[in-house]
Amino acid sequence: MAASRDLAFLLVIVCLVLIRGYSPLPTTSQLAETNPMRPLTPRGIATENFEFPTEDYSLLEENTVTPPITWNAVETPKRCDYNLCLESQIPCPVLSTSTGCLCPGFSLHNEVPEAPKLKSVSWNGSEVVARWCAPLSYVTAYVVTVAGEERQRFTKDQRSGGLGDMDHNTEVCVVAVNDAGDSERSCFMYRDNSLPLKAGLIGGALGFLLLLLLAVLLWRHKKQKKQEASISMHDTAETE
Repeated sequence: MAASRDLAFLLVIVCLVLIRGYSPLPTTSQLAETNPMRPLTPRGIATENFEFPTEDYSLLEENTVTPPITWNAVETPKRCDYNLCLESQIPCPVLSTSTGCLCPGFSLHNEVPEAPKLKSVSWNGSEVVARWCAPLSYVTAYVVTVAGEERQRFTKDQRSGGLGDMDHNTEVCVVAVNDAGDSERSCFMYRDNSLPLKAGLIGGALGFLLLLLLAVLLWRHKKQKKQEASISMHDTAETE
């Protein structure tokens, strides 16, 4: 009975030895090297010396050319090249329609126009000429008065006009007119700037006449002296 038990124990030991020879159990050192938190990797792939490729983004930023940012800025329209003091110009609304420029603010046709600006009243050598600037209003004509009475009527495109002759220190006024009425007057006192020139011319002419008269008198006086001298010499010769 005891012999059969020993034989069975020996068979068990032999079986265990044979099984360990084919599949060895892990040792304590091997278990210590195993990290339970380390991710599993397929066998045959070494990950110790594997480095992930990286790109040099600094060089990429240096060599990258940033295109300039363009803004579609809205251009402010320019004012029309329209002078209120010049005549025979293209009307400002026509300029605005053709070029897109901005006209000064003009009042409507049903409003009384503002007063024009009378710039000068002067003598041009043949007559008195008035010059004015248009108002920022709708105008159909200009009326020029001399000493309170209407002298001339001009078209809306004119900025100057002849008034004929007038006396010194005469009031000249210009009025803008449209369908709604007449504007306030813009006046200028005419002073004949040619008076000094006329006085100088007259004085020069009188001086010339005076000198000519003196020259004639002197010549006649000398001639008379010569005649008297010749007569006296003739009488002296006869007496001898």
